[in-house]
Amino acid sequence: MKAFSFTLPSSSGKLVSLSDFKGKYVVLYFYPRDNTPGCTVEAIDFTRLRKDFEKLNCVIVGVSSDSPKSHCGFIEKQKLNLILLSDEKKEVMKKLGVYGKKMLYGKEIEGVIRSTFLISPKGEIIKEWRNVKANEHAEKVLEKLRSLALAR
Repeated sequence: MKAFSFTLPSSSGKLVSLSDFKGKYVVLYFYPRDNTPGCTVEAIDFTRLRKDFEKLNCVIVGVSSDSPKSHCGFIEKQKLNLILLSDEKKEVMKKLGVYGKKMLYGKEIEGVIRSTFLISPKGEIIKEWRNVKANEHAEKVLEKLRSLALAR
């Protein structure tokens, strides 16, 4: 399935488009909030494994509805080395079906459903993970990317 084009502001305020990464694999992951336990674990894990992803021609992009300013604080506090984009209007999230009803502590709420998409260098979604558990998720995504590299 072809990934749709979008442009969102990054933590630096610069506009970033999915098309900026043409020719590379993209891990596009959506997370609920900066500086929350699961989101922090996931971002730290992706940062820790970033060089392994880069060796496989892959860039990691995180998206939440937090502001670019919030992302700056998150990056600084957690020493992250990732591209974080802000979807404050939740337009991209809604298009990809990662914003909606979910269970949180036994209550149904509306919010970001932690999800990840692996996009090919040609701009096609080749794998998606929905309702992700943060622990060890980055490793699972890297394992899938490695299997694709071996299949080439």
